[in-house]
Amino acid sequence: MMDSSKQIELIRRGCTEVISEAELKIKLDRKKPLRIKLGVDPTSPDLHFGHLVLLNKLRTFQTLGHHILFLIGDFTARIGDPSGRLETRPVLSEAEIKANAKTYEDQVLKVLDKEKTEFMVNSSWLTPLGAAGLLNLARQYTVARLLERDDFSKRYKSGSPITLLEFFYPLLQGQDSVAMKADVELGGNDQKFNLIVGRELQRDAGQEPQIVITLPLLEGVDGTRKMSKSYGNHIAFNDSPRDMFGKVMSVPDELMWKYYELLTEEDLKTVKTLHPKEAKVRLAQQMTERFHGKDAALEARRQFEQVFSQKGVPENIEEFVCSKESVDPVDLLVETQLAPSRNEARRLVQQGGVEADGKRVALGSPLDATRPFILKVGKRRFKRIIPSP
Repeated sequence: MMDSSKQIELIRRGCTEVISEAELKIKLDRKKPLRIKLGVDPTSPDLHFGHLVLLNKLRTFQTLGHHILFLIGDFTARIGDPSGRLETRPVLSEAEIKANAKTYEDQVLKVLDKEKTEFMVNSSWLTPLGAAGLLNLARQYTVARLLERDDFSKRYKSGSPITLLEFFYPLLQGQDSVAMKADVELGGNDQKFNLIVGRELQRDAGQEPQIVITLPLLEGVDGTRKMSKSYGNHIAFNDSPRDMFGKVMSVPDELMWKYYELLTEEDLKTVKTLHPKEAKVRLAQQMTERFHGKDAALEARRQFEQVFSQKGVPENIEEFVCSKESVDPVDLLVETQLAPSRNEARRLVQQGGVEADGKRVALGSPLDATRPFILKVGKRRFKRIIPSP
């Protein structure tokens, strides 16, 4: 295997923190493949570029000869990770969790090598714990220690509810590390507390504590909030080539460099010598090609340039059949999936980001659905609305 110092240099790229480098070097100096853990709860069917930041780092470990453990948190998804949340997550049904989890393996293998990746589900060891096991787990941590978490502390001080289940979440994630005998666990900056709990529970179980590696959270295409499907600002692995290319092109210029650093292996100094528009086209084409191939990426670029350079309308717009003669624009945005929620749809209309046949749509003004028209959201999302026969 590569010298430990050289491995650490590659591993550190783009990371926020490694706890600790000295311990990691000791593990690497043994010249044995390490067990590298990443857990993702199947709270939605789509993995997105925010997950890609972590998967890229797993890929680095994989090329260095280490063993990847991708954990699908089908048990912990029943609770929902409270990290970075200022409110309790909605509870998912068993059917929703299973349906979401079903898609994850194929999406992950768009980035990782199938032969060197092991998939696990945490229900296989957390379900057998039973009440006695959960009580024993709860005995290992205090409420005061849990309230040291920034997100819990803010919610407690503001009077926002925190369920006992949410207190269990970091303990269950830590128990995952014990069950998996993880040597290293990756997570976003907001995961640090949970990852540290894993170290402590492993130590209590007589295991060598895992190394904690945190990476920056990637902001979504709105340039402000972290990438999330619930915010409608994500770029999904399963987006069409046209949508993926267009979404990358909509990323604010100042955020584009972070995308380069966290999502590609490009030399940032070299890329920054390019004109920002040229750099963004290069990024959009590279990311679209990675998930859809060269031909699809070139076609997505052609369509994008047709719409925005030539002020045209894209070919082959997806159609939506509307059964109403008059429809509220907020309802229509949700029904056509051009907005993930009514709140987001209302915000888009209020900010003047929605047009029907080139005319700005107003909040509370119904749209005439007795004739076909093009519904446009932002600069690159379209639906052809046609009346039902």
